[in-house]
Amino acid sequence: MKIDILLVGFGNVARRFVTLLDESRDALTALDIEPAIVGIVTRRHGGVYEAAGLDAVRAARMLAEGGAVGPASSPSTLEWIARLRSQHAETRAMVETTTLDIRSGEPAISHVRAAFAAGAHVVTANKGPAAFAYGALAREADAAGVSFLFEGAVMDGIPILSFVRETLPAATIRGFRGVVNTTTNHILNALEQGESFDRSLADMQAAGVAEADPSLDLEGWDAAAKTAVLANVWLDAKITPREVRRQGVGPELADRARAAVAAGRRLKLVARAGRRGGAIDAAVELLELDADDPLAMLDKDSNALEIDSWPAGRIVVTQRDSGLEKTAYALLSDLVTVANRAKRTSR
Repeated sequence: MKIDILLVGFGNVARRFVTLLDESRDALTALDIEPAIVGIVTRRHGGVYEAAGLDAVRAARMLAEGGAVGPASSPSTLEWIARLRSQHAETRAMVETTTLDIRSGEPAISHVRAAFAAGAHVVTANKGPAAFAYGALAREADAAGVSFLFEGAVMDGIPILSFVRETLPAATIRGFRGVVNTTTNHILNALEQGESFDRSLADMQAAGVAEADPSLDLEGWDAAAKTAVLANVWLDAKITPREVRRQGVGPELADRARAAVAAGRRLKLVARAGRRGGAIDAAVELLELDADDPLAMLDKDSNALEIDSWPAGRIVVTQRDSGLEKTAYALLSDLVTVANRAKRTSR
């Protein structure tokens, strides 16, 4: 199955995605999936569209070397997305990786709706659409007969959303808690060991793990957005990140982090949500956890999520390491889901 793909956003994750597609060509061929990048749209580096397909790996290399994707006077992003309707491949998809806007989830939400209007499936690593408009967008995707997938928005490449969707049929999710922000977990670990706050943050920025605006990580907004995504999908919460109580991480926590370790505990930034008295209780908060708590055992770049389900019970999924490759893989895995769904509906 041929899938024509428009990339909206071409930062670190999207550039790793196109190289991963190239590296996974044989595996995708074995699955009868033939992806073709037909367009790349960026906010600051122009855009390019080639209906027959373009060399996205070369474009990624050029941009990394300081070049541009295309002319600065390109059409608007929504005009680029509308072009997908003219693609005659078996399947059309938009892969959206623009930066999270924590105020409203825009313009990513508009990008998603434009893709639906163009008859294209949506795969995104942007938390905004599901954090601010999941219910409406899910209904619109169903009405348009396309998929709306965002595995990479929560825990890099760990298939949390598809795990529940595919392997816990008829189960009820009662709540969850987890360490879901790699940057702050890395920093808290560094502070425990007497390392510099600024140095540990710089390491995360150099690795491309920290958000483009690191305040989204440090002030708890990234974790709050992920909390809203999971609460909206699993608990039908209908909340936004603004309704998640929130704490963050700063250099002033160094003494507290070391004191927690000395007392046999670990300081963690924990995201959680559940129902309390018929209402959704959602928070991102600093907690001192017992050393045998599965979340307390997370070192450096590890993340984990504990899902409270009925009747399957509490399930903990742990990610031992993170990085661009993992988020890029989430995009690829969602693309495979798009292809498999399209194959089933075409029979």
